[in-house]
Amino acid sequence: MIIRTKRWNIPSFEVWGFPLKYLFFNRFAELLFHKPGEGLILSLLAFLLSPLVWIFSKIAESYFLKIIPMKKHGMVPEHSFFQAISSCLLCILPDNFYNKVEEGSILLKPSKTFSFCKKGVEVGGERQSIDSDLVIFATGFKGDQKLRNIFVSSKFQEIVAGRKDNVVPLYRECIHPQIPQMAIIGFAESISNLYTSEIRARWLSHFLHGKFKLPSKRSMEKNVMEWEKHVKKYSGSRYRGSCISTRHIWNNEQLCKDMGCNPRRKKCFLKDWFIPYSPADYAELD
Repeated sequence: MIIRTKRWNIPSFEVWGFPLKYLFFNRFAELLFHKPGEGLILSLLAFLLSPLVWIFSKIAESYFLKIIPMKKHGMVPEHSFFQAISSCLLCILPDNFYNKVEEGSILLKPSKTFSFCKKGVEVGGERQSIDSDLVIFATGFKGDQKLRNIFVSSKFQEIVAGRKDNVVPLYRECIHPQIPQMAIIGFAESISNLYTSEIRARWLSHFLHGKFKLPSKRSMEKNVMEWEKHVKKYSGSRYRGSCISTRHIWNNEQLCKDMGCNPRRKKCFLKDWFIPYSPADYAELD
């Protein structure tokens, strides 16, 4: 396994025996940081409660650095655990992954470059190639480039993905303000990409059935700029991926309001604030 981007590679969603989702994936957790389009009161609360973000992140980091030998294998990420979640730089490893690395049944090589050769793979910085009968080429996807390739026109190629120093300009992570006739499902990332795409497909279905109308081009562009400012603040250099993992409840709330559905998906007030939201909470959207 060749690692090109250092991530927080964790064995499970538990920290010191406590479910990680209660720290980062409920409505209260989203209250701890600023969100695009929020009012003055929510913004003030986010400012006052912001130290909790640092505390939760350090609790998670201390646990995973203790149980996983990332330092030994040169895989400690440069970013905080919270930023990793905010930019989708988090992955779940198979059971006993590092034990298998120690045994030699899994070869782990952090490297920025590699190339294929007749015997297998040549890793940057290594003199000797790695002999392999089968090489699985799974280096991720250049989503913005795929958007450009939809069009033959160079003008539309430039418009659809935007500049590289900006986020891909999609209203609700789905509709381009300058190309409203085209909807894009699957570009936004989260902890569960299937769930993220499914709720946008429902939103798009409501739109196509005339249950709501898109706002003006100027309003959509303003909304995109608000989200861009937010994503750049919390996701760092990984903002192009449109990761919404730490704000998926807020994002889904906007979609629910557009569809005329109740965004509060839990019946009890305390559950709505402190129990993590999951795909099951949106299963019965009309």
